[in-house]
Amino acid sequence: MLKIELLDTSHNRKCFDCGNKQLNDYLQNTARQHLVKGMSRTFVLVDDAHRKDILGFFTLSVCEVESKLLPYRIAGKYPEQVPAVKLARLAVALKNQKCGFGKYLVSSAVEKVIAISESVGIIGLFVDAKDEGYGMKGRRIWDERTKDMG
Repeated sequence: MLKIELLDTSHNRKCFDCGNKQLNDYLQNTARQHLVKGMSRTFVLVDDAHRKDILGFFTLSVCEVESKLLPYRIAGKYPEQVPAVKLARLAVALKNQKCGFGKYLVSSAVEKVIAISESVGIIGLFVDAKDEGYGMKGRRIWDERTKDMG
């Protein structure tokens, strides 16, 4: 059974390969350090049968967004900087691509952001796509005010 877990030392980061050197390096060398320092949280997709093997991952962090970058109809209603959550990284292992795991990871990220928004003020979830691979570069995928996917 598939499940999302917070990255920990039991997960085999060194064998993960999504085909993108920057994302591989982040997971293998930086993600745990950022987690320990409180800078971000990386969640991994695993199968119960092989819990150490990482099928994919995503990283969430808090951020501030310039309100002038928001849609025009709402930008003027906010101060210059507004709090949000950033989907900073998302990757699926090469051998698991084209299986729907990317969508599963995004929906899991959205669920986590909704839970966060119930305790902390944020305006939405923003994507910091490193490339066009997932067709998400610059997208706002969840809006706290309207509870809409965007």
